[in-house]
Amino acid sequence: MSDHSNRSLDQIKVGDELPEFPYDVSATTVVLGALATRDCRPMHHDVDFAVNHNGVRNIFLNTPNLAHWFERYITDWTGPKGRPGRMNFKMRGSVFADDHMVFRGVVDDVSQDEHGCGWVTIKVEVNVEGNTMTACDARFAVPTGEVENPWSLRGDAWQP
Repeated sequence: MSDHSNRSLDQIKVGDELPEFPYDVSATTVVLGALATRDCRPMHHDVDFAVNHNGVRNIFLNTPNLAHWFERYITDWTGPKGRPGRMNFKMRGSVFADDHMVFRGVVDDVSQDEHGCGWVTIKVEVNVEGNTMTACDARFAVPTGEVENPWSLRGDAWQP
């Protein structure tokens, strides 16, 4: 999905739709995400435990892994200068190994703060078989021009 170019605030409008991002979730995706976040709970790596003790159909993505996927989806769209500010999400269902998840997003707000930092609020959903598994509101800083970089903001200038 990423073309590795940077999107600046003047290129973004309320209502802009982000490209869909489909991904086939494998057991490896689930297990590596759990390992990366040091989540040793067996429902994220042991199919027998997930099925027979949790009563679900397979191992499933943990919360930090899912947060990573939201960040990746948005930064693939913003480019490398897109800096996460805040993310809130509501999990309505689990994303399991062997699911085909699809991310969709739309720009909900565009603004600039008193320090000159550009902000974009994006509503994102991850769907499996047409059902929303998780809905996310994300606020990301983006450059306001070609030379600005939100990653350089420090102290009072960084107010996510």
